[in-house]
Amino acid sequence: MTRQILTGNEAVARGALRAGVKVVTGYPGTPSTGCVAHLLTLDLPDRYIEWSANEKVAFEIAAGAAWAGHRALCTMKMSGVNVAYDALISIAYSGTNGGLVIYVADDPGVSAGMPEQDTRGFARMSQLPMLEPSSPAEAYVLAQQAFELSERTGAPVFLRATTAIALGHATVTAEDPIPPREIEPILEKDIRRYTKAGSAICIEQHLASLDRLRAAEDVIFQMGLNALQLSEESGGLGVLAVGATTAVLAEALETADDAENPTVSTLRAVATNPFPVRQSTDLLEHCSLIVVFEELEPYAEQALRVLAQQTGFKGKIIGKLDGTLSPSGELGINDFQLAVAKARGIPDRTADAQTAMTENRVASAPRPITVCAGCPHRGTYLAIEAAVKQAGYAKDEVMVTGDIGCTILGMNPPFDLLWTEVSMGSSVSLAQGYVHSGLKTPVIATIGDSTFFHGGIPGLVNAIQHRTPLTLVVMDNGWTSMTGMQVNAGTDESFQGSGRRVDLEAVIRGLGPDRLDVIDPYDLQSMTTVLSEALRQDGVKVVLAQRECVIQARRRGVLAGRTTVDADQCVLCKRCLEVTGCPALGIHPEGTSIVIDLSLCNGCGLCAQFCPTGALQHAALEGAGT
Repeated sequence: MTRQILTGNEAVARGALRAGVKVVTGYPGTPSTGCVAHLLTLDLPDRYIEWSANEKVAFEIAAGAAWAGHRALCTMKMSGVNVAYDALISIAYSGTNGGLVIYVADDPGVSAGMPEQDTRGFARMSQLPMLEPSSPAEAYVLAQQAFELSERTGAPVFLRATTAIALGHATVTAEDPIPPREIEPILEKDIRRYTKAGSAICIEQHLASLDRLRAAEDVIFQMGLNALQLSEESGGLGVLAVGATTAVLAEALETADDAENPTVSTLRAVATNPFPVRQSTDLLEHCSLIVVFEELEPYAEQALRVLAQQTGFKGKIIGKLDGTLSPSGELGINDFQLAVAKARGIPDRTADAQTAMTENRVASAPRPITVCAGCPHRGTYLAIEAAVKQAGYAKDEVMVTGDIGCTILGMNPPFDLLWTEVSMGSSVSLAQGYVHSGLKTPVIATIGDSTFFHGGIPGLVNAIQHRTPLTLVVMDNGWTSMTGMQVNAGTDESFQGSGRRVDLEAVIRGLGPDRLDVIDPYDLQSMTTVLSEALRQDGVKVVLAQRECVIQARRRGVLAGRTTVDADQCVLCKRCLEVTGCPALGIHPEGTSIVIDLSLCNGCGLCAQFCPTGALQHAALEGAGT
């Protein structure tokens, strides 16, 4: 047993090891990435751990292991649940044998991008229990209890963190891992349980899933996971706090004046699906005012209001449904003070809390986002822009769809190139929709390598099958870079561990596009020529832009070349800065010439290709290929 400083993600990973997990799968997605990433740094010969092609594949692998009787963990961010849900709802109906835990991290406040999706809605639709830790230390404990709950009820169990928990650090007392159980895999042929062959089977499974959820309420109550603390005096203020907000509640009560909160009863809910009916009933009977404190959707508040109506509660409930708290963003102490002030009818305090809350949110500074110095995607963006012009079109006449990951940064200055970002792989299908809408100008779709493996292949298959004319640019940097350099199917085999590299070029060629070009995005002239030709041709054209992520290359000391400045020839036209926007370029403190930050520059040479005077000079290094 050791005390360690862990993130919530790492705590979940350690909790799963302590629970004897056998199989762990996932797909990178901030804020959940750190769980599998941490496990992959450990020496765990008796476990199987992988980054899967996408979340649906990851969940199905974990479910197969759990159906075989082992404990399995699957991790993803909230948007990944959308991808996995087709399989997830069916497996929820079938139940499980070994413990099956789905660890998902939601993102109130959208610090990592994508929608502010509340995964509790998926738990409700699936009739699955969900546990919500309030700290990394509790995440460690609940990860273990989630496996126990899954096996005691026969249901998969969600473990939901938010960004503050998943990425936050805290001291966690972690015990040594427990080896997976040595069992013979379960081979059970039961079509009434494991298939959906007919309405009678599906209805039977649905009713069974509802029974499992009811059983989960009893098990959670027996395990004492939801903590109810009633004040000595009845009739006062009660608070129902869920998950991460319970930490805010604790801090607010510690700093509050006793005169402000003389009688506060609390129900700290680890699980709101199933809703803690018994403890909530006790809270309603004891209090006249209740504040519901939960992030994102008012699921707990809705359930409490229904229960209040059923039990004849005559008091007041304050939360999101009455407009006091926002269904968007993270909640803090100011939000709690606002709700308590409104519950007690203190208008001045309400106004003060509302003002403070607004000021805190407005004070958040914008964070400009661009690609890294030397990023190969910069060459791709520049080539697309040049090719559009070379093909005789204005920039705003050609639709360029974007996709998830580093590739979407082409929407920002200086490129201002990409028009859309929806979900993994959507760029390819959206582009086809624009084609079919009757556009007379070419349509370009852009996508990264990991995203293409994840969800882009079906869209390309569809375009090829239906002969939909478009140009697809696959930006292959060899890594899942945006989430922290995880391997994907196309990563070089020397980094795959026991896995194999899948040849992305061969995959695309095997699908049969009308044209496929493989180009180094640092070779701006060649790539521009290829793209401009593709824009003039009919059919499905794919341009595979291949060059390793600059961060990974630099970590191994690999440079593409050397770029230098001849200050005497520099006229400070700033064209290199304005066109490329490269962070490695700057202006001399005396304002005399362009300067290069050699700690950032990897010698891609793109800037030199825009210098009208030859002041920027580039020399490629031998062997510095893609």
